[in-house]
Amino acid sequence: MINLYTINCPKCIVLEKKLDKAGIEYNKITDREKIIEISNRCGLRTAPILEEDGKFMKFEDAVEFLKEKK
Repeated sequence: MINLYTINCPKCIVLEKKLDKAGIEYNKITDREKIIEISNRCGLRTAPILEEDGKFMKFEDAVEFLKEKK
């Protein structure tokens, strides 16, 4: 399963639209405490964060990941 950690910033919205367009199911997580916990754990300091099977991706990596899914 894929998790999208989002604060609804412009990049977050773009990534959400890309996931929707690709038809990929995901959990949208907006809880700020959870996002801070995940960002501290994985070392990523910007939103959005995309998680697939325990692998955490920053925005640019997530976009590349979605390109490969096509």
